[in-house]
Amino acid sequence: MGLLDNMKAKLGPAKGKVSDLAQRHEGKVHHGIEKAAHAVDKRTKGKYSDKIQTGTGKAKGAMDRLAHKDDHGPDATGTTPPQDAGGTTPPPNAGGTTPPNAPPPAS
Repeated sequence: MGLLDNMKAKLGPAKGKVSDLAQRHEGKVHHGIEKAAHAVDKRTKGKYSDKIQTGTGKAKGAMDRLAHKDDHGPDATGTTPPQDAGGTTPPPNAGGTTPPNAPPPAS
């Protein structure tokens, strides 16, 4: 058994414990991320707000993946499918435009 295999075998149970803790304390962690982002944004006087928001979003996404590892695991290609950004999908033709495959409206 190689060094890498040995490390994986020993870290397997730790990963499960971390995931369980992340699930149980998800709200607290999200609150902490928001609080830290707000403090940094305040100290930098909003100069890096866009970068802070991007980092905050990525940190929350990583936390969600860790806490819900069984819900949205990698697909057959080995990549994680994109998550819904929290919005809802608009109904067809919600923008009032004619879909590209539909005939033009009669006048």
